[in-house]
Amino acid sequence: MARPKLVIDVKVFFQTLGCRLNEAELETWSSQFLQRGFSLAEDAATADLLILNTCSVTGEADRKSRQQIRRLHRDNPSSRMVVTGCYASLQAERVRSELGVDLVVSNDRKDDLVEQVVESLSLEPGGIDEMVGNSLFARGRHRAFIKVQDGCRYRCTYCIVTLARGEERSRPVDEVVDEINRLHDQGIQEAVITGVHVGGYGSDTGSSLHALLSELLERTAIPRLRLASVEPWDLPERFFDLFRDSRLMPHMHLPLQSGSDSVLRRMSRRCKTAEFERLVERARDFDPLFNITTDLIVGFPGETDQEWQQTLRFVEKVGFGHMHVFSFSPRAGTKAARLPDQVPADVKKQRSREMHELADRLKRKALRQHLGERQEVLWERRLGSGRWSGYTPYYHRVEGRDGRLKSSGIARVVIDRVSEQGDCLLAGDPLALEQVAAPL
Repeated sequence: MARPKLVIDVKVFFQTLGCRLNEAELETWSSQFLQRGFSLAEDAATADLLILNTCSVTGEADRKSRQQIRRLHRDNPSSRMVVTGCYASLQAERVRSELGVDLVVSNDRKDDLVEQVVESLSLEPGGIDEMVGNSLFARGRHRAFIKVQDGCRYRCTYCIVTLARGEERSRPVDEVVDEINRLHDQGIQEAVITGVHVGGYGSDTGSSLHALLSELLERTAIPRLRLASVEPWDLPERFFDLFRDSRLMPHMHLPLQSGSDSVLRRMSRRCKTAEFERLVERARDFDPLFNITTDLIVGFPGETDQEWQQTLRFVEKVGFGHMHVFSFSPRAGTKAARLPDQVPADVKKQRSREMHELADRLKRKALRQHLGERQEVLWERRLGSGRWSGYTPYYHRVEGRDGRLKSSGIARVVIDRVSEQGDCLLAGDPLALEQVAAPL
């Protein structure tokens, strides 16, 4: 006999670690919880229910996931806690044994997370708040991450995520179109297309990423569409023709991982450096300032000094606008963890320092190319004292000071200078402000 549901005012606090796909899932759940009559808590201490979406991309991510479970329980020991994500999927029994965890939801059951929470924890909110609005705004967000697929059919030797996420599964085009249109109607100005293997969209349905984007550009009116991480081998010859539509932002995150072909082979990556370079050239033939950002692994097993120098030269030649630099850490269950010639920790540390220094220099160079330009900025976050932060179409962060700036609005400003830290652009004369899309 099923237990009766406890009817209460349930406040939910969400937290995610790791990738944008995790963030997209969290946004979906927050909307679903609001629709069921739950409310959103501003912090863990005031919540009745804690939802943690974990990451397992590295050993450090595992550690942070465990640490966050303990921290959430410490901050609010009387709340219910639900843990999901890649770490929870790969280490389900260990997560279940953690103090404070009431429910573990594996990745293959994420689509039904809200129903599982209601049924397993016997929760039923007292009533639906008519003023809940959009969950993104309720959580202080103004850009939507749209999950279009899950899973990956490739097996890079260092990657555990493909095991945690399973086979590729694509969402129907109509479903994605409807979600973006609904969010746009609610005031969202930018949708970011994300997934585990975005370039593999449609592999299970006979479609493709190119076809999906064509449909989104045709059937939605949202001012901005942006791509998250896309593997470089997935893009067809005429892919960048899509960017002729100015609503598709001139920025892509293309994971390189190494600038040495011999290292790429050991990683089982499907793209050589020459192919990657041609892809970047096609993007910059369309727009010389097209912003390419990337991921790079330092100290992969067997990485020699010569291979490292090849990587440094290639990275500088390409000129990335931003880089996520990771030192290799063995992941149990992956082929790379068993490879010989593991690179000593002190060598990885030195190479990481070199790459971070190069990345900072390349970012400053990319930012300086926009000085004096009039750029459209999606203003998203108030920093205080009349200052706001937002992003250009090229995904460069901009800070500006003007009382007329409002979150979720798009306005043109003149780019005046690069910040002293070299991490963002600064808008000039606030009187040059020109509204493009009004805030909600």
